[in-house]
Amino acid sequence: MPRNGITSGKRRAKSRRTRLAAPPPRAESYQHPEAKAALRPDVGVQPRFRERKPPKTYKYDSSLSPALDWDGQNPAREQGEAHIRRILDLDTGTIENANSLDEAKTAARNVMAEAKDAASTLRALGKPFLNWAGKAERLSFDVPTLPLFVHERLSTEAIVKTLQTHRKAEKPADQFDLFGDPHRPIADQIMKPYAHGDWVNRMILGDSLVVMNSLLEYEGLGGQVQMIYIDPPYGVKFGSNFQPFVRKRDVSENDDDDMTREPEMVKAYRDTWELGLHSYLTYLRDRFLISRELLRQTGSIFVQIGDQNLHHVRELLDEIFGPENFVVTVPFKKKGNQKGRLIDPVNDYLLWYAKDIDRCKEEYNQLYEKLDLDADVVETFSYMELADGRILTVNQLSKLSKSKTDYTEQPHKIFTDFPGARLFASTELTSGGYRKNQSLKYLFQGREFDPGLERGNCWKHTVVTDDGTKPGMDRLAEAGRLFAAKNQLRFKRYLSDFGYKAISNWWDGIGGAKGRLYVVQTSEEVVKRCMLMTTRPGDLILDPTCGGGTTAYVAEHWGRRWITIDTSRVPLALARQRLLTGTFPYYQLKDERRGPAGGFVYVRKQNSKGKEIGGIVPHVTSSTIANDEPPDEEVLVDRPESTNEKIVRVTGPFTVEATIPTPIVWGDDDHAHPTISEEHASYLDRMLEVLRKSPVLALGGGRAVALRNVRPPAKSLSISAEATVDTGSSSLAQAIDAAHEKNTNALPLSQRPVAIVFGPENGAVSQKLVYEAAREANMKGYARLYVIGFNIQADARLLVEAGEAALGLPATYVQATPDLMMGDLLKTMRSSQIFSVCGLPEIHLRKLKPEKTGDPLRYQVDLLGVDVFDPITMQPESRKGSDVPAWFLDIDHNGMVFHVSQAFFPRTGAWKNLKKALKITHDESVWEHLAGTTSAPFEAGEHGQIAVKVIDDRGNELLVTKNLSEAV
Repeated sequence: MPRNGITSGKRRAKSRRTRLAAPPPRAESYQHPEAKAALRPDVGVQPRFRERKPPKTYKYDSSLSPALDWDGQNPAREQGEAHIRRILDLDTGTIENANSLDEAKTAARNVMAEAKDAASTLRALGKPFLNWAGKAERLSFDVPTLPLFVHERLSTEAIVKTLQTHRKAEKPADQFDLFGDPHRPIADQIMKPYAHGDWVNRMILGDSLVVMNSLLEYEGLGGQVQMIYIDPPYGVKFGSNFQPFVRKRDVSENDDDDMTREPEMVKAYRDTWELGLHSYLTYLRDRFLISRELLRQTGSIFVQIGDQNLHHVRELLDEIFGPENFVVTVPFKKKGNQKGRLIDPVNDYLLWYAKDIDRCKEEYNQLYEKLDLDADVVETFSYMELADGRILTVNQLSKLSKSKTDYTEQPHKIFTDFPGARLFASTELTSGGYRKNQSLKYLFQGREFDPGLERGNCWKHTVVTDDGTKPGMDRLAEAGRLFAAKNQLRFKRYLSDFGYKAISNWWDGIGGAKGRLYVVQTSEEVVKRCMLMTTRPGDLILDPTCGGGTTAYVAEHWGRRWITIDTSRVPLALARQRLLTGTFPYYQLKDERRGPAGGFVYVRKQNSKGKEIGGIVPHVTSSTIANDEPPDEEVLVDRPESTNEKIVRVTGPFTVEATIPTPIVWGDDDHAHPTISEEHASYLDRMLEVLRKSPVLALGGGRAVALRNVRPPAKSLSISAEATVDTGSSSLAQAIDAAHEKNTNALPLSQRPVAIVFGPENGAVSQKLVYEAAREANMKGYARLYVIGFNIQADARLLVEAGEAALGLPATYVQATPDLMMGDLLKTMRSSQIFSVCGLPEIHLRKLKPEKTGDPLRYQVDLLGVDVFDPITMQPESRKGSDVPAWFLDIDHNGMVFHVSQAFFPRTGAWKNLKKALKITHDESVWEHLAGTTSAPFEAGEHGQIAVKVIDDRGNELLVTKNLSEAV
């Protein structure tokens, strides 16, 4: 197994070692120098990005329909008749007219191959298949082809090394290298957006269908993914699948307050879909099909599912990957209390399919688990050889015990009560077939044993030899390995010959996720087994359902490259924290220059008691003894050699990206796509309809603003809609209305229309869009501008917050949930909160006095809180900085991608593992900073600007920038 980088050898661990002064621990990460990737542009260049691609059409396999009818939609009958004609029209003349026997054979093989191909297609047409509402009407589906833009670059190593003033002397590192940032010029990102560079792991926000299509169409990742792990919603209970808030892990069934509205989650929740299970099956089928396109020929896909839809998902995977590529179903026992109607379900399932099962075998690694001395092991190793040579069964042994111990129930007491005893299993020494030197009777201890000559059996090893060497059976006898059972001679397989067993498809008790952050966080052990069985270090892993980030976390642990995707910001926020603060063993690399792709080092070694503790363990068999060979060696792929150096391995650099469509410049005929206007008009109509159905803007704290008379404006250039604000009839509302009339010297707010502008369907609101909409709103006398978007650029957000001073009228940014794109499938619930007003971080930037003369000027940032503007009272509400899940600081913001120089998790002890590992090299104050609201001191960067990003409870990202010249 050369790609594993296995190093054989024997080494005994010394019980006493010379104690040397250990170097201080340092944080390092694995790099992947051999792997190259298409470089994605930074989000800052999105407004000028012009490389557009049309939607991609994916066709289903129409031959799967067994109905041989022709209705203008399904061409199955026409296809069937065509293949029948292929068989009837086969040209057999090439066989009859052949000039030689060889030519005739070749011609016959060609004819037979053509006939088999046509027959196999006909056979597929007649196979039973799973049908559901809407399937027959869809022979293909279209996916938008959108580019991916880098929003954040993160690196634990960079964060640690940024804290210059709080660490021991160390050479400064190039921050761009630590972030895996090629620092490409803006012109190159626009003109040459997908040049190839070094690999950096990726976390992507977006619909998995769109993201995977982008990986195929923009980056050419088809056929490059070695393993895909999908943990889709099980399609049954809402509370078992989703988590709408960062701080709240448990959710309630059928409680609208807990209902997420992220589209991919909502689509999979059966009661939220108009077509229920039918829509759920379509959702899965589409994603499985694109997953197949991404896999290598040697690759595998694992789908985690519950028993409610196990049978349906199996049928879908048969359809997409072919039943011949089904590997196995793995039931794994969950930890925790699951309640059923009659009997409690205690397990979930993994469905394992290969892209090509014959090629998959090339990459397969057998996993082993240690044989613990329990009742199951004693059932197999049921004989005991005592120190005096007597052989008894374990049941007989219990009768000799003075304490009458039942050793089948307490096998660990055997070796205490009978020192020197050895457990063994009695295994066969015969096999089928005739072999000259093995199909003979064998004399042992005065008895002649027949291997079963009448039945055509022989011994597995030689009874006599032609060259005078010792026969294998004699070697086994001399080694004391032959056991005369009642009717046959058997081999003694001692428990100590190989203290492991091959892992089967029953994974007992490994399904729990200890200390889980996410409501359905997958077990690390489950993903680890899948990964170690089917991949090697440096391979690429894809998880289209990020959840708690377990697949990315396990891939990082085992030196695999990874891409993880989720349409919800909540799981990405949790996964980002988990990866940033994680620590891992530093496994020795066979070739440091190649990184993990060169393989890990595995060695054989023992401790002072002679116990095998290495990644290579001996495996004694009857063949190794009979042939006088050294024991076989098995590789335990989950036990690579850890480095002796004091290295704390941390997560390598990774990016946070998102799907954003290419910009649409309305009225720019040189760049407009011919269908853009129709698409945009349809989008505006959909948004208007949703706003009419859910005309409430949630402000937090149980308060909201209601809109009335939502309608399209007349002859508008930039404004998408207009409405009036319903201030209600309460005394507070009337007071607010009166104050507004007095201050603005205008009609009451309830009588003046407000303007509404919708941002791009999948993109971020731009500064230009805000400016143009505000200019038109001013000209037409609107009282206020509401900017509704799925995301907003930092400069556009600052313009909105400046409001009347910059735009001439008050403005409010309203965050829209992504599920608005679901169209007719959207359900309106009591507390939908489709639209909510997000705040901005309130920060204080200050200069620090130099500690010594000549020292450079340093700065520090305090997160005071998060402001949420109330468009009714026109007053901001503030949440304390200590009450946010996370906030990040970029100490040298370039106005484009956000480099996380310092990461803070005020609510949790997220950094405790790294703090413990690096406490020698870093002062306590470092970790106090990273768990609070005050940054560690930092020096000015070349851009003279900082950025602060706050993650709120819904995973929304709230960004503010500030020039260092504004520091006080």
